[in-house]
Amino acid sequence: MNIPNSKKYLIPAVVGFFLAIGLTCYFFFSSVSTLKETHYLYIDENDTQDSVIAKLKPIASPTGMTGLQTLFRHGDYADHIKTGRYAIRPGEGAVKIYRHLKSGQQESMRLTIPEARTMDRLAAILGKKLMIDSATIASALYSQEICSKYGYDTCTIPVMFVPNTYDIYWNVSLDGLMERMQKEHDRFWNSERTAKATKLNMTPNEVTTLASIIDEETANTAEKPMIAGMYINRLRQNMPLQADPTIKFALKDFALKRIYNNMLRINSPYNTYKNEGLPPGPIKVASIKGIDAVLNAVNHDYLYMCAKEDFSGTHNFAKTYAEHLKNAAKYTKALNQKGIK
Repeated sequence: MNIPNSKKYLIPAVVGFFLAIGLTCYFFFSSVSTLKETHYLYIDENDTQDSVIAKLKPIASPTGMTGLQTLFRHGDYADHIKTGRYAIRPGEGAVKIYRHLKSGQQESMRLTIPEARTMDRLAAILGKKLMIDSATIASALYSQEICSKYGYDTCTIPVMFVPNTYDIYWNVSLDGLMERMQKEHDRFWNSERTAKATKLNMTPNEVTTLASIIDEETANTAEKPMIAGMYINRLRQNMPLQADPTIKFALKDFALKRIYNNMLRINSPYNTYKNEGLPPGPIKVASIKGIDAVLNAVNHDYLYMCAKEDFSGTHNFAKTYAEHLKNAAKYTKALNQKGIK
Protein backbone atom coordinates (compact mmCIF):
# COMPACT_ATOMS: atom_id res chain seq x y z
CA MET A 1 0.00 0.00 0.00
CA ASN A 2 1.45 3.32 -1.03
CA ILE A 3 1.18 6.20 1.45
CA PRO A 4 0.71 9.59 -0.21
CA ASN A 5 3.77 11.83 0.21
CA SER A 6 1.82 14.35 2.28
CA LYS A 7 0.85 11.71 4.83
CA LYS A 8 4.33 10.20 4.74
CA TYR A 9 5.79 13.46 6.13
CA LEU A 10 2.84 14.37 8.28
CA ILE A 11 3.14 11.44 10.68
CA PRO A 12 6.77 12.15 11.68
CA ALA A 13 5.92 15.82 12.03
CA VAL A 14 3.02 15.07 14.36
CA VAL A 15 5.19 12.68 16.36
CA GLY A 16 7.93 15.28 16.56
CA PHE A 17 5.44 17.92 17.63
CA PHE A 18 4.09 15.89 20.50
CA LEU A 19 7.60 14.79 21.43
CA ALA A 20 8.64 18.44 21.63
CA ILE A 21 5.66 19.20 23.82
CA GLY A 22 6.51 16.25 26.02
CA LEU A 23 10.11 17.35 26.38
CA THR A 24 9.00 20.90 27.10
CA CYS A 25 6.70 19.70 29.85
CA TYR A 26 9.45 17.42 31.14
CA PHE A 27 12.04 20.19 31.39
CA PHE A 28 9.79 23.07 32.41
CA PHE A 29 7.03 21.54 34.52
CA SER A 30 8.52 18.51 36.27
CA SER A 31 9.76 18.97 39.83
CA VAL A 32 12.90 21.08 40.07
CA SER A 33 13.83 20.38 43.70
CA THR A 34 15.48 17.10 44.65
CA LEU A 35 14.49 17.71 48.27
CA LYS A 36 11.41 16.30 49.97
CA GLU A 37 10.84 19.47 51.96
CA THR A 38 10.60 23.17 51.17
CA HIS A 39 13.89 24.94 50.57
CA TYR A 40 14.28 28.70 50.99
CA LEU A 41 16.33 30.68 48.52
CA TYR A 42 17.69 34.01 49.77
CA ILE A 43 18.45 36.66 47.18
CA ASP A 44 20.15 39.83 48.36
CA GLU A 45 21.23 43.11 46.79
CA ASN A 46 24.57 41.69 45.63
CA ASP A 47 23.09 38.77 43.70
CA THR A 48 23.30 38.47 39.93
CA GLN A 49 21.62 36.06 37.56
CA ASP A 50 24.68 33.80 37.73
CA SER A 51 24.78 33.80 41.54
CA VAL A 52 21.07 32.97 41.72
CA ILE A 53 21.64 30.02 39.38
CA ALA A 54 24.56 28.93 41.54
CA LYS A 55 22.30 29.03 44.64
CA LEU A 56 19.72 26.86 42.86
CA LYS A 57 22.11 24.18 41.61
CA PRO A 58 22.63 22.32 44.93
CA ILE A 59 18.92 21.60 45.31
CA ALA A 60 17.87 21.23 41.65
CA SER A 61 17.75 18.04 39.60
CA PRO A 62 19.70 18.03 36.30
CA THR A 63 16.42 18.17 34.40
CA GLY A 64 15.05 20.98 36.55
CA MET A 65 18.30 22.92 36.25
CA THR A 66 18.18 22.61 32.47
CA GLY A 67 14.69 24.05 32.43
CA LEU A 68 15.64 26.90 34.75
CA GLN A 69 18.79 27.78 32.85
CA THR A 70 16.83 27.84 29.59
CA LEU A 71 14.34 30.27 31.10
CA PHE A 72 17.11 32.42 32.58
CA ARG A 73 19.00 32.44 29.27
CA HIS A 74 16.04 33.36 27.09
CA GLY A 75 14.21 35.57 29.58
CA ASP A 76 15.13 38.94 31.00
CA TYR A 77 15.56 37.94 34.64
CA ALA A 78 18.93 39.71 34.84
CA ASP A 79 17.04 42.99 34.56
CA HIS A 80 14.38 42.00 37.10
CA ILE A 81 16.31 40.54 40.05
CA LYS A 82 14.27 41.09 43.20
CA THR A 83 15.62 40.50 46.68
CA GLY A 84 13.72 38.26 49.05
CA ARG A 85 13.19 34.87 50.60
CA TYR A 86 11.69 32.47 48.08
CA ALA A 87 10.18 29.06 48.76
CA ILE A 88 11.22 26.21 46.47
CA ARG A 89 8.70 23.46 47.15
CA PRO A 90 8.83 19.81 46.07
CA GLY A 91 6.83 19.30 42.89
CA GLU A 92 7.22 22.85 41.58
CA GLY A 93 8.44 23.15 38.02
CA ALA A 94 10.97 25.53 36.47
CA VAL A 95 8.33 27.83 35.00
CA LYS A 96 6.58 28.41 38.34
CA ILE A 97 9.83 28.98 40.20
CA TYR A 98 11.12 31.34 37.51
CA ARG A 99 7.91 33.37 37.59
CA HIS A 100 8.04 33.69 41.36
CA LEU A 101 11.65 34.87 41.27
CA LYS A 102 11.07 37.35 38.47
CA SER A 103 7.87 38.80 39.94
CA GLY A 104 9.19 38.93 43.50
CA GLN A 105 6.61 36.55 44.97
CA GLN A 106 8.57 35.86 48.12
CA GLU A 107 7.56 34.15 51.37
CA SER A 108 7.34 35.93 54.69
CA MET A 109 9.27 34.62 57.68
CA ARG A 110 8.71 34.34 61.42
CA LEU A 111 10.87 36.87 63.23
CA THR A 112 11.21 36.62 67.00
CA ILE A 113 12.19 39.77 68.87
CA PRO A 114 14.36 38.64 71.80
CA GLU A 115 14.58 40.07 75.32
CA ALA A 116 18.02 41.44 74.50
CA ARG A 117 20.04 43.14 77.24
CA THR A 118 21.63 45.72 74.96
CA MET A 119 20.83 47.33 71.63
CA ASP A 120 24.11 45.96 70.26
CA ARG A 121 22.92 42.46 71.10
CA LEU A 122 19.51 43.10 69.58
CA ALA A 123 21.08 44.43 66.39
CA ALA A 124 23.40 41.41 66.17
CA ILE A 125 20.50 38.97 66.50
CA LEU A 126 18.29 40.77 63.98
CA GLY A 127 21.21 41.15 61.57
CA LYS A 128 21.56 37.37 61.45
CA LYS A 129 17.88 36.89 60.63
CA LEU A 130 17.22 39.74 58.17
CA MET A 131 18.83 41.10 55.02
CA ILE A 132 19.71 44.30 56.90
CA ASP A 133 23.18 43.99 58.42
CA SER A 134 23.66 44.37 62.16
CA ALA A 135 25.83 47.50 61.82
CA THR A 136 23.03 49.34 60.03
CA ILE A 137 20.51 48.35 62.70
CA ALA A 138 22.85 49.28 65.56
CA SER A 139 23.63 52.63 63.96
CA ALA A 140 19.90 53.41 63.79
CA LEU A 141 19.28 52.41 67.41
CA TYR A 142 22.07 54.72 68.57
CA SER A 143 21.00 57.59 66.31
CA GLN A 144 19.13 60.34 68.13
CA GLU A 145 17.69 61.55 64.83
CA ILE A 146 16.26 58.16 63.86
CA CYS A 147 14.98 57.37 67.36
CA SER A 148 13.21 60.71 67.63
CA LYS A 149 11.44 59.98 64.35
CA TYR A 150 9.47 57.31 66.23
CA GLY A 151 9.02 59.28 69.45
CA TYR A 152 11.97 57.91 71.45
CA ASP A 153 15.55 58.77 72.28
CA THR A 154 18.59 56.51 72.39
CA CYS A 155 17.77 55.55 75.99
CA THR A 156 14.07 54.78 75.51
CA ILE A 157 14.26 53.10 72.09
CA PRO A 158 14.17 49.57 73.66
CA VAL A 159 10.56 50.36 74.63
CA MET A 160 9.55 50.12 70.97
CA PHE A 161 10.48 46.44 70.76
CA VAL A 162 7.85 44.10 72.18
CA PRO A 163 9.35 40.57 72.40
CA ASN A 164 7.09 38.39 70.33
CA THR A 165 7.09 36.54 67.00
CA TYR A 166 5.97 38.39 63.89
CA ASP A 167 5.42 37.61 60.21
CA ILE A 168 7.76 39.84 58.23
CA TYR A 169 9.67 39.80 54.96
CA TRP A 170 13.35 38.91 55.14
CA ASN A 171 14.32 41.82 52.88
CA VAL A 172 12.42 44.41 54.93
CA SER A 173 14.15 47.81 54.87
CA LEU A 174 15.42 49.53 58.01
CA ASP A 175 12.55 52.01 57.86
CA GLY A 176 10.12 49.15 57.25
CA LEU A 177 11.43 47.28 60.29
CA MET A 178 11.23 50.31 62.57
CA GLU A 179 7.74 51.21 61.36
CA ARG A 180 6.56 47.64 61.88
CA MET A 181 7.96 47.53 65.42
CA GLN A 182 6.27 50.84 66.24
CA LYS A 183 3.00 49.49 64.85
CA GLU A 184 3.31 46.35 67.00
CA HIS A 185 4.16 48.49 70.04
CA ASP A 186 1.02 50.57 69.52
CA ARG A 187 -1.06 47.41 69.08
CA PHE A 188 0.37 45.95 72.29
CA TRP A 189 -0.40 49.09 74.25
CA ASN A 190 -4.13 48.74 73.82
CA SER A 191 -6.73 50.72 75.78
CA GLU A 192 -6.71 48.23 78.66
CA ARG A 193 -2.96 48.37 79.24
CA THR A 194 -2.87 52.14 78.75
CA ALA A 195 -5.65 52.58 81.30
CA LYS A 196 -3.76 50.47 83.85
CA ALA A 197 -0.62 52.53 83.30
CA THR A 198 -2.58 55.74 83.79
CA LYS A 199 -4.04 54.38 87.02
CA LEU A 200 -0.47 53.86 88.26
CA ASN A 201 0.33 57.42 87.16
CA MET A 202 2.95 56.01 84.79
CA THR A 203 3.56 56.23 81.05
CA PRO A 204 4.09 53.12 78.88
CA ASN A 205 7.78 54.07 78.72
CA GLU A 206 8.02 54.17 82.52
CA VAL A 207 6.13 50.90 82.91
CA THR A 208 8.46 49.22 80.43
CA THR A 209 11.55 50.64 82.13
CA LEU A 210 10.45 49.30 85.51
CA ALA A 211 9.53 45.97 83.89
CA SER A 212 13.04 45.65 82.47
CA ILE A 213 14.49 45.95 85.98
CA ILE A 214 12.07 43.38 87.37
CA ASP A 215 12.95 40.97 84.55
CA GLU A 216 16.56 41.14 85.65
CA GLU A 217 15.67 40.75 89.32
CA THR A 218 13.97 37.39 88.87
CA ALA A 219 12.99 34.75 86.34
CA ASN A 220 10.13 33.75 88.61
CA THR A 221 7.08 35.09 86.80
CA ALA A 222 4.78 34.52 89.77
CA GLU A 223 6.88 36.81 91.98
CA LYS A 224 7.18 39.69 89.50
CA PRO A 225 3.94 41.47 90.56
CA MET A 226 5.20 41.44 94.18
CA ILE A 227 8.51 43.02 93.17
CA ALA A 228 6.65 45.52 91.01
CA GLY A 229 4.55 46.52 94.01
CA MET A 230 7.67 47.07 96.11
CA TYR A 231 9.34 49.30 93.53
CA ILE A 232 6.14 51.27 93.00
CA ASN A 233 6.01 51.86 96.78
CA ARG A 234 9.55 53.23 96.63
CA LEU A 235 8.76 55.50 93.70
CA ARG A 236 5.73 56.89 95.50
CA GLN A 237 7.82 57.65 98.60
CA ASN A 238 10.65 59.20 96.55
CA MET A 239 13.05 56.50 97.71
CA PRO A 240 15.90 55.39 95.46
CA LEU A 241 15.05 52.09 93.79
CA GLN A 242 18.46 50.66 94.73
CA ALA A 243 18.10 47.98 92.08
CA ASP A 244 21.24 45.89 91.59
CA PRO A 245 20.48 45.11 87.91
CA THR A 246 20.85 48.81 87.09
CA ILE A 247 24.37 48.72 88.50
CA LYS A 248 25.23 45.77 86.27
CA PHE A 249 23.85 47.70 83.32
CA ALA A 250 25.82 50.81 84.21
CA LEU A 251 29.00 48.73 84.50
CA LYS A 252 28.08 46.73 81.37
CA ASP A 253 28.99 43.59 83.33
CA PHE A 254 26.03 41.24 83.29
CA ALA A 255 27.98 38.32 84.73
CA LEU A 256 28.33 39.91 88.17
CA LYS A 257 27.05 37.67 90.94
CA ARG A 258 27.67 40.10 93.79
CA ILE A 259 27.37 43.86 93.99
CA TYR A 260 29.93 45.52 96.28
CA ASN A 261 29.74 48.96 97.86
CA ASN A 262 32.46 50.41 95.64
CA MET A 263 30.34 49.55 92.59
CA LEU A 264 27.48 51.65 93.94
CA ARG A 265 29.56 54.80 93.44
CA ILE A 266 29.62 54.56 89.65
CA ASN A 267 28.69 57.87 88.06
CA SER A 268 25.84 56.90 85.76
CA PRO A 269 22.21 57.96 85.27
CA TYR A 270 21.44 54.24 85.55
CA ASN A 271 22.80 54.07 89.10
CA THR A 272 19.56 53.78 91.07
CA TYR A 273 21.48 53.90 94.35
CA LYS A 274 22.65 57.47 93.67
CA ASN A 275 19.66 58.72 91.66
CA GLU A 276 16.02 58.76 92.67
CA GLY A 277 13.30 57.58 90.34
CA LEU A 278 13.55 55.43 87.26
CA PRO A 279 16.65 55.31 85.06
CA PRO A 280 16.52 57.11 81.66
CA GLY A 281 15.21 54.01 79.90
CA PRO A 282 14.94 50.22 80.01
CA ILE A 283 18.01 48.17 80.87
CA LYS A 284 16.87 45.48 78.41
CA VAL A 285 14.03 44.69 76.05
CA ALA A 286 11.38 44.08 78.69
CA SER A 287 9.30 40.91 78.56
CA ILE A 288 5.53 40.99 78.11
CA LYS A 289 5.18 39.18 81.45
CA GLY A 290 7.35 41.82 83.10
CA ILE A 291 5.26 44.66 81.67
CA ASP A 292 2.01 42.99 82.70
CA ALA A 293 3.48 42.36 86.16
CA VAL A 294 3.92 46.11 86.61
CA LEU A 295 0.44 46.84 85.28
CA ASN A 296 -0.96 44.24 87.71
CA ALA A 297 1.37 44.98 90.63
CA VAL A 298 0.43 43.58 94.04
CA ASN A 299 -0.69 46.24 96.49
CA HIS A 300 1.31 45.76 99.72
CA ASP A 301 3.44 47.70 102.24
CA TYR A 302 6.87 46.22 101.51
CA LEU A 303 9.72 48.62 100.79
CA TYR A 304 12.69 46.24 100.76
CA MET A 305 13.62 42.92 99.29
CA CYS A 306 16.65 40.66 99.28
CA ALA A 307 17.35 37.43 97.43
CA LYS A 308 16.57 34.37 99.53
CA GLU A 309 19.46 32.52 101.07
CA ASP A 310 18.29 29.25 99.48
CA PHE A 311 19.18 30.60 96.01
CA SER A 312 15.69 29.76 94.77
CA GLY A 313 15.59 32.91 92.68
CA THR A 314 12.86 34.37 94.87
CA HIS A 315 13.09 37.08 97.54
CA ASN A 316 12.47 37.89 101.18
CA PHE A 317 10.41 41.08 101.49
CA ALA A 318 10.53 43.52 104.40
CA LYS A 319 8.59 46.55 105.57
CA THR A 320 11.39 48.01 107.71
CA TYR A 321 15.07 48.58 107.12
CA ALA A 322 15.97 46.63 110.27
CA GLU A 323 14.10 43.59 109.00
CA HIS A 324 15.76 44.01 105.60
CA LEU A 325 19.24 44.01 107.19
CA LYS A 326 18.48 40.66 108.79
CA ASN A 327 17.45 39.23 105.41
CA ALA A 328 20.54 40.70 103.77
CA ALA A 329 22.78 39.16 106.42
CA LYS A 330 21.34 35.71 105.78
CA TYR A 331 21.92 36.07 102.04
CA THR A 332 25.46 37.39 102.48
CA LYS A 333 26.28 34.46 104.75
CA ALA A 334 24.96 32.02 102.14
CA LEU A 335 27.08 33.68 99.44
CA ASN A 336 30.20 33.45 101.57
CA GLN A 337 29.56 29.81 102.41
CA LYS A 338 29.37 29.00 98.72
CA GLY A 339 32.42 31.06 97.94
CA ILE A 340 30.55 33.31 95.52
CA LYS A 341 32.44 36.53 94.91
